[in-house]
Amino acid sequence: QVQVVESGGGLVQPGGSLRLSCTVARVILSVFTSYDWAWYHQAPGKERELVAQITNGKSIEYSDSVKGRFTISRDNARKVVRLQMNSLKPDDTAVYYCAVTGRHGASWGQGTQVTVSS
Repeated sequence: QVQVVESGGGLVQPGGSLRLSCTVARVILSVFTSYDWAWYHQAPGKERELVAQITNGKSIEYSDSVKGRFTISRDNARKVVRLQMNSLKPDDTAVYYCAVTGRHGASWGQGTQVTVSS
């Protein structure tokens, strides 16, 4: 079982920034780099949607709604994947989930709340 842990959510004003982090407990570097990583968000009453993903080959994709504002990155030295969120809008308010995909299948974190409000 892969344990996925997210952190970094909170309350921010429109136009502000937050950085989310995602890591997997007790994983060696070679396994960490073999994973595909993705961030999803789910707003109240809506379906979970893909926000950004980075594969083990470092291919990166973003949803149209966050292109130019969000950046996903992988820090192999610290074995953490981050989502830098800039120019945040009220529509970005949601629970953000990290998903890790590897030979084990897909594992999800518990989610972290991001609220964008003045």
